[in-house]
Amino acid sequence: MELNNVKEACGAGSTASVTTVDVLIAGAGPTGLALGIDLARRGVRALIVERQPALSPGARGTGLQPRTQEVYDDLGVLPAVRAAGGRYPRLALWEDGRIAHTQEMVESVEPTPGSPYSNALMIPQWRNVELLHERLSELGGGVRFGAELTHFEQDADGVTARLRLADGGAHTVRARYLVAADGGRSTVRKGLGIGMSGPQLAPGAGVLADLRVDGLDRDHWHRWILPDGRFVMLLPLAGTDHFQSFTVATTDQPDTSPDGVRALIARWTHLAPEQLGEVLWASVYRPRAGLADRYRCNRILLAGDAAHIHSPAGGQGLNTSVQDAYNLGWKLGQVLHHGAPDALLDTYESERRPIAAGILETSTRLHRSGSLVRGRDLHQLGIGYPDSPLSTELRPAVAEGARTAGDRAPDAPCRTADGRPTRLFDVYRGPHFTLLTLGGTDLDETALPVGKDRLRTVRVDGPDPDLTDEDGHIRDAYGDGPGVFLIRPDGYVAAAAPAQGATAHVTAALAPYLAGATAGAAAR
Repeated sequence: MELNNVKEACGAGSTASVTTVDVLIAGAGPTGLALGIDLARRGVRALIVERQPALSPGARGTGLQPRTQEVYDDLGVLPAVRAAGGRYPRLALWEDGRIAHTQEMVESVEPTPGSPYSNALMIPQWRNVELLHERLSELGGGVRFGAELTHFEQDADGVTARLRLADGGAHTVRARYLVAADGGRSTVRKGLGIGMSGPQLAPGAGVLADLRVDGLDRDHWHRWILPDGRFVMLLPLAGTDHFQSFTVATTDQPDTSPDGVRALIARWTHLAPEQLGEVLWASVYRPRAGLADRYRCNRILLAGDAAHIHSPAGGQGLNTSVQDAYNLGWKLGQVLHHGAPDALLDTYESERRPIAAGILETSTRLHRSGSLVRGRDLHQLGIGYPDSPLSTELRPAVAEGARTAGDRAPDAPCRTADGRPTRLFDVYRGPHFTLLTLGGTDLDETALPVGKDRLRTVRVDGPDPDLTDEDGHIRDAYGDGPGVFLIRPDGYVAAAAPAQGATAHVTAALAPYLAGATAGAAAR
């Protein structure tokens, strides 16, 4: 390790107490909190440590893409987030002290039965993390603030980490796994010596701030283009009476004091200084992009900005980070509580790193183009894992365009056997796998190697159904059947199998998640 050896820092004679957990998470941003929530609902003992004394302030990333909203639905935080957020307004371009024209910056998309959350949701990041933290607390989890991870080492059984506390004291944590969710300048990534490479973005600096503005309508996302091509933007933040400002600076070391922020905005817009009120938070933004060479080093895993850094163009970074946590959480749960092989965690990198690489290309392209239009290609609903060793397609023939192993599992309105309206997302919600059977199959649930607490079987139509598909939404999403779909806890199709021989097919598809198996060993 490049960091000091933790054995020296926490020598045998140390009297500091030791906290023992299953998972230590460094960083209480959206990534760490989402992972903490997922682990808490699985009964995994996790500790989140955060060097700051409280949750990070500032609106920062404001957009939750539709796929992230589906993740939040499953984690039980979406109702609160939707109540606190709102839609992005039209863009207003200012010239000569007036709005010259307006346009839709974020394409509006109608929801469908399979994709009920079809538009980006705006919520300030400070409010986002507040609501995630509240949900974590509801589940019995928590964050240790004012605790900076400074030293660590790992062995065959786990990781020993040294924390520096706000009062100057020290504390030791022993964990079976360490997840670095500690941002783009990750202490853990650097300590492991893992490199990060990526596209070079043009150098420069901008000032990002949250402030109060008088005399500016909240129905538009306001933008001023400067003669040299630089710009100023003011976004009314949903659920607040604040605006988020972004101003491209003229110097590499811009002034982020309240007076400096107000002077910078007033200089380049028609707004008078007296219209610019309290500055609640400000920071310098410098464009960066990169992808970690590896996501895993034995007992330590990287997630979020520690693993990938994106331009904010397109609103992909935070969303990709939360989905890292969602992919990793259930796998840690399977390994720690249900006897799955440690090799299952290798699929975290093999699934998520290629996704981040593709998104990095998209965000970099948008950054360089300066394009203002944001479409459905950024919603992340098309992301899947068809090439994953965990994706098992067992049907001998699949129609073109049909749902296959590795695809996202869509929603579908339907009814329970007694006629009550429900939907598939209600069935999938929770830490379990779901076995969706369509029509008649020869499945014998009693012969499956997983108990009902971990695998929920749901029969659609056919004999003795749990759900009825009167309007055909399930058939539209999953095909006419008959057949079987094994749905992972993170809402992707793990396996698709024919109706005949379903018990053997499902047993084989479950193999990577069970004790004594090797990831990727499921029969194909």
